[in-house]
Amino acid sequence: MATTTTNAVSPTMGALRRTRTRFARRGLSTTPGSGGGLVLALLSAMAFGLSGPLGKPLMDAGWSPAAVTIGRVLFGALLLTPATLVLLRGKWGLVMQQKWPILAFGVLAVAGAQFCYFQAVTRIPAAVALLLEYMGVVLVVLIVWARTGRPPAPLTLAGMAVAVGGLVLVLDLESTGLDPLGVLWALAAAVGLATYFIAGSSVHKDVPGVAVAGLGMLVGGVTLLTAGALGLLSLSTSTAPSAIGSLAIPWWVGLALMGLLTAGVAYGTGTMATRRLGATVASFVGLTEVLFTALFGWLLLEQHLGPVQLLGGAVVLGGIVLVRLQEARELRAAVRRAEREAATTGATPARRGRNTQGAPEARESEPAPTA
Repeated sequence: MATTTTNAVSPTMGALRRTRTRFARRGLSTTPGSGGGLVLALLSAMAFGLSGPLGKPLMDAGWSPAAVTIGRVLFGALLLTPATLVLLRGKWGLVMQQKWPILAFGVLAVAGAQFCYFQAVTRIPAAVALLLEYMGVVLVVLIVWARTGRPPAPLTLAGMAVAVGGLVLVLDLESTGLDPLGVLWALAAAVGLATYFIAGSSVHKDVPGVAVAGLGMLVGGVTLLTAGALGLLSLSTSTAPSAIGSLAIPWWVGLALMGLLTAGVAYGTGTMATRRLGATVASFVGLTEVLFTALFGWLLLEQHLGPVQLLGGAVVLGGIVLVRLQEARELRAAVRRAEREAATTGATPARRGRNTQGAPEARESEPAPTA
C-alpha cells in the first residue's frame, strides 16, 4: 500500500510543482529575492524613463532621431555582448530555430518602437509620447483576441475602455496644441511596444531574456544603420554640445549616457526583474516609467503638462492596471484548477493541451484558458 501511494502521489506533486513554477514566472507568487526584483524593476523603469529627456537634447543639437536610436541600441548591445555570448554558449542552434521572433523583436520592438518614439518627442512632450506608446498594451489584448478567438473578460474590456478614455483626455489638442504628427509617431511606437510583448514571449524559454535583449538591440541597430546607408533614413550627427537644462555636455557624453542607462541598464535590469518577479508583476512595476519620464522631463527639460493631460495620464494608467489585474486573476484561477486536478486525479496539468516537444510556454499576453 505504501508503495502504491508513493507512486501515485509523486507524479502528482511533480506536476503541481511544475505548474507553480510555470505561473510563478508570470508574476503570481512571491519568492525569496523578490524584493531585489522590485528594485531591479524600478531601476529599469527609471532608466527607460530617461530615454526622452536624454535623447531630445541630442536631437536639438543636430542629431537625427535615427542617429540617436542607432547610437543608443548599438552601445547597449555592446554592453550586453559578454553576457549574451556566455548565456548562449551551446545554444546557437536554438537561436537559429527562433530567428523569426528574435528578428521581429529587433526590427519592430527595438528599432521601430524607439525610432518612432524619438520622432514623437521632437514634436510633443516626452511624457505624452510615452503615455501614447503604452496604448500598445491594449493593442496586445486585441491581437490575442484575434489570434485565439477568445473575447477578453469584462474587466479587461473595462480596462481598455478606461485607457481609451484617458487617451482622449491626453489628446486635448485644442487646449494644449499637441502636434498631430507627433501623436501619430507615438501611436506607431505603440505598435512596436505590442510587438515587444508578442515577439518577446514567442521566443523559446531556453533562450535567456538578457540574450534576447542583446541580440534584439544588435539586430535593431544594424537594421537602422543599413536603412541609413541606403538613404532611407537621415543619419545626421553633430559635435555641438547638448544642453540638459542649463548644463552643456559634450555630444559623446550624452550618447554614452543614452547607451549605458536607457539601453544597457534598462534592458538588462528589466529582463532580470522579470525573471525574479514574473512578467505580470514586472510589467505592472514597469508602468512607473511614465511617472519617471514626466519627472525627468520636468527636472531636465522644464516640460510641464496641463491638468487635463495629467488627469488623462492617470486614467490611461488606471486602464492598463485593470487589464493586468484581470490577467493575474485568470492565472490565479488556473493555478487553483491545476492544484485541484493534481490533488484528485494525479494528472499533469502543466502539460495538458500543450505540445510536449519543446513548444514555448503560454504567452505572457494570453490569458489562461477558462474551465
